[in-house]
Amino acid sequence: MNKNIIFLVIFFITAHAALCQDYIQPKLIKKIDGPFSYFKRDESGNFFAITNAGQLKKYNANLDSMGVFNDIRSFGSVDYIASNNSLRTLLFSKQFRIILILDRLMQVVNKINLSKLQVFQVQAVAQSYDNNIWVFDEQESKLKKISETGKLIFESADLRLAISDVIQPISIFDQSGFVYLYDPSKGLFIFDYYGALKNKIALLGWTNVQFIGNAFLGTKGSNLLIYTPGSPNIKEMKIPEELTRAKSLQYSSQGCMALFENSIHSYQWIK
Repeated sequence: MNKNIIFLVIFFITAHAALCQDYIQPKLIKKIDGPFSYFKRDESGNFFAITNAGQLKKYNANLDSMGVFNDIRSFGSVDYIASNNSLRTLLFSKQFRIILILDRLMQVVNKINLSKLQVFQVQAVAQSYDNNIWVFDEQESKLKKISETGKLIFESADLRLAISDVIQPISIFDQSGFVYLYDPSKGLFIFDYYGALKNKIALLGWTNVQFIGNAFLGTKGSNLLIYTPGSPNIKEMKIPEELTRAKSLQYSSQGCMALFENSIHSYQWIK
């Protein structure tokens, strides 16, 4: 059985049991105190967190410290982290239009200045399946692929011709042979690797969006919503009240992590 399918089966069984019944609550396993502004998990369960002072810290799944990246402030504030590859992490600064590539030891491998590519309006970046980088150029309305050395490899046609609208994706995913752009006011847009629009799904107003296996997840109000591309239905699960107070959430098949005002909590689903 495909490992993504196994992962999804585990997720749906555990998450459905944990979130659909009133008496089931998440169990707090561990927490880290401190004022954090942002955090992001990678595929191995490690996660990165940015402090309010602008320091980047890396933790493992047990919330044990794995390292600190102190040079982040010299590159401006980090607004987005792409960490789906546990061996390589992208840090993106909107202010300076810079992408930093870090290795697993949090050493800078390369720095890409998008301004040198005449790309000036970007909200999110993503790692591609072939170790390059996807960006969406809002000014030109084009999906672009950039090498890790900062060279333009590919750009789509003006996507306003296909979409008939201006989109401002806050998240990009390279998943299962497609590129997904998510704009909470317009929905989820699915493209092939040549920039051709394959589908548009009206998933509006979702936050905390991510992929687990082949499923697209997000939070809306007090519900966790799960959409599997190609499926006509969206699964909806109630989020425990404690989690609705979180500033942001990151899910896994076994539980979730939640960013609160002065701490990060790690939870496990229990019956």
